[in-house]
Amino acid sequence: MRDENIVLELPRRRVRFADLMELTKPRITLLVLITTLVGFYMGSRDGINFLLLFHAIIGTGLVAGGASALNQYFERDLDARMLRTRNRPLPDGRLVPNEALIFSAIISAAGVAYLMFFVNILTGALGAATLVGYVLVYTPLKTRTTLCTLIGAFPGAAPPVMGWTAARGEIDAVALSLFAILFLWQMPHFFAISWIFTEDYMRAGFTMHGSGVKTGRQIIFFCCALIPISVLPTIFGLTGMIYLLGAILLGFVYLGYGFAVALFRSNTHAHRLLRVSVLYLPALLVLMMIDKLQ
Repeated sequence: MRDENIVLELPRRRVRFADLMELTKPRITLLVLITTLVGFYMGSRDGINFLLLFHAIIGTGLVAGGASALNQYFERDLDARMLRTRNRPLPDGRLVPNEALIFSAIISAAGVAYLMFFVNILTGALGAATLVGYVLVYTPLKTRTTLCTLIGAFPGAAPPVMGWTAARGEIDAVALSLFAILFLWQMPHFFAISWIFTEDYMRAGFTMHGSGVKTGRQIIFFCCALIPISVLPTIFGLTGMIYLLGAILLGFVYLGYGFAVALFRSNTHAHRLLRVSVLYLPALLVLMMIDKLQ
């Protein structure tokens, strides 16, 4: 009987571990780590310090995962009302709130401490500010104002800057240009998501931009703003002509799909914009890394 209990307990532990990992939103955390890696690579002057990069990735991953887990903890009741989120571990009852809170608080604090101790104080401070901004500012504003998307883009754009500061220990104009690129890219991306899930967000009580003329105009505005901002790394001498031409081309492709959403105002075109946004960012980052000059 004891052996049977042990055999039954192992699958339960695996399921619980998987649910805890799901709290960290692995796909979003992976994107955070990729942009952190790019920031570190672009900020490295004399080769890559792989040990420092490892520490930066571990610490940033803990902070990002903790922020996502805390977000799910605070929004568990709202998630239960939405079709796209009702099967998450907390609304589905696979985890209890207290264990989710303890888990997310521990990995968040560990991530900030890890960055401060193994990387540098500046990167740790940025991690702490990103965590606070995402959990304590952006998350509660989602039920209060449509400005939440704009405000949430600030912590969302921090990872490449954290990678940069991990490599150089400072924030300069080039680091801010990386921040601005990611900031502007997020806006059409999240507008496309809110367009597609307008009814779901309304059901949960989120105050998000829905499908409509105003959202279409903002998509065009941010796509247009992204094109000149995306060429700043070349203007600052960090990248060459290959990146410059590629960034302009990608920007106009992104803008074209944004125009389609604004003109035709359909979920089909919003889905297309979302897919293009997911392709745009890695393509731009790869070009940036390939054509690095310094």
